Amino acid sequence: MSWGTELWDQFDNLEKHTQWGIDILEKYIKFVKERTEIELNYAKQLRNLSKKYQPKKNSKEEEEYKYTSCKAFLSTLNEMNDYAGQHEVISENMTSQITVELARYVQELKQERKSHFHEGRKAQQHIETCWKQLESSKRRFERDCKEADRAQQYFEKMDADINVTKADVEKARQQAQIRHQMAEDSKADYSSILQKFNHEQHEYYHTHTPNIFQKIQEMEERRIVRIGESMKTYAEVDRQVIPIIGKCLDGIVKAAESIDQKNDSQLVVEAYKSGFEPPGDIEFEDYTQPMKRTVSDNSLSNSKGEGKSELKFGGKSKGKLWPFIKKNKLSLKLGATPEDFSNLPPEQRRKKLQQKVDELNKEIQKEMDQREAITKMKDVYLKNPQMGDPASLDHKLIEVGQNIEKLRQETQKFEAWLAEVEGRLPVRGEQARRQSGLYDTQNPPSVTNCAQDRESSPDGSYTEEQSQESEVKVLATDFDDEFDDEEPLPAIGTCKALYTFEGQNEGTISVAEGETLYVIEEDKGDGWTRIRRNEDEEGYVPTSYVEVCLDKNAKGAKTYI
Repeated sequence: MSWGTELWDQFDNLEKHTQWGIDILEKYIKFVKERTEIELNYAKQLRNLSKKYQPKKNSKEEEEYKYTSCKAFLSTLNEMNDYAGQHEVISENMTSQITVELARYVQELKQERKSHFHEGRKAQQHIETCWKQLESSKRRFERDCKEADRAQQYFEKMDADINVTKADVEKARQQAQIRHQMAEDSKADYSSILQKFNHEQHEYYHTHTPNIFQKIQEMEERRIVRIGESMKTYAEVDRQVIPIIGKCLDGIVKAAESIDQKNDSQLVVEAYKSGFEPPGDIEFEDYTQPMKRTVSDNSLSNSKGEGKSELKFGGKSKGKLWPFIKKNKLSLKLGATPEDFSNLPPEQRRKKLQQKVDELNKEIQKEMDQREAITKMKDVYLKNPQMGDPASLDHKLIEVGQNIEKLRQETQKFEAWLAEVEGRLPVRGEQARRQSGLYDTQNPPSVTNCAQDRESSPDGSYTEEQSQESEVKVLATDFDDEFDDEEPLPAIGTCKALYTFEGQNEGTISVAEGETLYVIEEDKGDGWTRIRRNEDEEGYVPTSYVEVCLDKNAKGAKTYI
C-alpha cells in the first residue's frame, strides 16, 4: 500500500492531512506541557502544606513533637515533602524528554513537509507547462491545417476559372503549397510535443508523484511512531518514580507503626508529674467539747470566740487563698515567671532547673572555646607581629573571661536550687534566698527555733499529724456564708521582713525590711504567707521574704518538733 499509487490524485487532501497530523502533535505537546505545570503546582502545594504544619522552632509546638504520634506526623510531613519532590521529577523529565524533544521534532517536521510539498508543486507546475505547450502546438497544427485546406480550395477554384490568368493560378498554387508545408511542420511539431508530454506525464504519475507521496507517507508514519514513543515515555516517566513514591508511602506506614501509646502516656507523666504526695486523711474535729465542760462566763465567751476564729480561719482560708493563687498563676502566664521556677511543682521545677543548668554549661563551653581561639590568635600575633597587634585582643579576652565568670555564678545559683529540689541540700542559704525571686514554693530557713523542719503537701496541709486548724479549714466550707461577717482571723504568730517587698498584685501587701507583722495564715505549700499590719491592712507576702515565728499556744498554730 503506497500513497504514490493509491492516492496519485489526492495531492491537496494529503496536504491537509499532514497539516492535521502536525496539529495533533502540537496538541499533544500542549497537553504534556499543561501536565508538567500541574505537577509543579501540585508539588509546590504539597511542599507548602508540609511547611505549614512543620513545628516552629523555639516554640511550644516543637516541644510537643517528643510524643511518638507527633513524631510520626512529622515523619509524614517529611515524606510528603519527598513525595512532592518526585512530582517535580515527573515535571522535569516530561519537559526534557517529551516537550522539548517534540517541539524540536515539530519544527523539523514542518520543514520536511514544506520541502516535500514544494517539490510536488514544482512537478505539478512542470506538467502543467508541458500540457500548455501541447495545447498550443495542437491549436497551431489545427489552425495551419485549416489554412492549408482553404489555400487548396482557393487554388482549385482559381484553376477551374477560365477568366483567371495563369499567373494568378500559379500564385494560388504556390500559396497552397506553402500552407500545406506549414501544416506539415505544425504536425511534426505537435507530434514531437505530444510525445514529450506523454513521456513527462508518465514520469509525473508513475515516478515523480509516487516518490514525493512516498516521502510524505514516510514522514507521516514517522510522526505517528514518534507520538507513540512519546506516549510510552509519558508512562515511563510516571513509572520511574513509582518505587520512590512507594518508599515514601512505606515511610508513612512505618512512622504510623512506630506510634507507641504507652510511651506517650509515660511522657505525659514526665511532663506533668508534680512530685507531691496525695493529701492524707482529715481528722474529725469535735465541736461539742466546749459545750460539755463546765466553765465560767468569761471562759465560755473565750471558747466561742476561739471557735469562731477557727471557723473563720478555715472559711477565709478556702475562700481567699485559692482565688489569689489563680490570679498569681495568671500573672505568671503574662510573663512574670520567677527565675528559680518556684511557681512549678517540684518535679517540673527540677526538670526546668536541670535544663537551665545544661544550657548554661553549653554557653560556658562556647565562651571557653572562644577564649581558646582568641588565645591561639594572640600567640600567632606574638610570633608574627606583622599579622596583628597582640594587645588588641586583651580587651576581648577580659570580656570573655567576665562572661565565663558570670555564667559560672549563674550555674552555681541554679545548681544550688537544683540540689535543694533533689534533696541534696537540706535548706536554702540566705544568699540563695535573695536570688530566688518573688515566687518561692519552698519553705524558708528559720533563723529561730520556732519554724524548723517544715514540709508541706500540695493541698497546703503539713505531712505531720493534722492540726485542729487544718481540720476546721475543710469542715468550715459549709459555714462560709454563716461566718462571713465575723471578726477577722486571729494572729497565730509574728514575722520579721528580711527584705523589702512591693506588693503590686491583688491580694498582696507591701512590707519594708526589718518590719515586724502578725501572721494570720501560714504557708500552705504555695510559697505565700498571709500577714496583717493592722486591723484593716492584711495580705500575702512571699514566705522566703519573712522570718516566721509561730505561737505554739495560739489557736490554729502547729507544734513543731
